[in-house]
Amino acid sequence: MIVTKSYQTQQLVDDMQMRWFKPEGLSALYERLSGRAPDEERLAHRVEDIRTAMLDMLGDTGAQQYPQVARRIRYGGDALALWYARADLMGALAGVHGEQVARTRMVSLSVLFEGTLPRGMMSRPTTLRT
Repeated sequence: MIVTKSYQTQQLVDDMQMRWFKPEGLSALYERLSGRAPDEERLAHRVEDIRTAMLDMLGDTGAQQYPQVARRIRYGGDALALWYARADLMGALAGVHGEQVARTRMVSLSVLFEGTLPRGMMSRPTTLRT
């Protein structure tokens, strides 16, 4: 029996159709289980709310002492950029108000990011006591 390329291609297609777990089926299932993606307009408003909260925490004094932090927050393009700017904000707040106040404010800020970041990016509970 001579096997032609078209026969091999047809056999491969038949094998793909007979699979129980199709790759595209699993990704669609995972997408459904992970929940809906947030609405773009709603997400943009949430990012602006987070940006405003971060700039309010920094305040005028902090913005004068740490202009690079204020600039990074002001021009952060998305929720992920603002998430990474939290470290700079923490340092600036600690310099202006002290570390205890800065830590308390950062905890309240982290709550605002819920639903705007991939699941693995959110802060995990800590065993450290304040």
